Amino acid sequence: MDIETIRGFCLSLPFVTEAFPFDHSTLVFKVGGKLFALIDVDSFSFINLKCEPEIAIELRERFDGVRPGYHMNKKHWNSVYIQSDLSEKQLLELISDSYNLVFQSLPKKIKDEFALG
Repeated sequence: MDIETIRGFCLSLPFVTEAFPFDHSTLVFKVGGKLFALIDVDSFSFINLKCEPEIAIELRERFDGVRPGYHMNKKHWNSVYIQSDLSEKQLLELISDSYNLVFQSLPKKIKDEFALG
């Protein structure tokens, strides 16, 4: 899977924005101003994704390509390696799960603004 496929998938999710808020190589995807995915566009070896803590541990035990989030809160974030034992379908599902987790945690006011927009 290439970076444009992942980028396109992330941007296909409702209300997603992208930016480089930290430096020129860390592409960040947000929903409602909250991070749900980060990718280093220079190395493109992994994507950081938010995850429920219990599921994060299970995924790390199940897949070699899922590790505690690099430079992130290791309880809530995983680094998912692109070239690993996860299929493309599984990777896209983990991106969707991260998006949904963040979207569901947004305040009602922001969700209402999305509904009106």
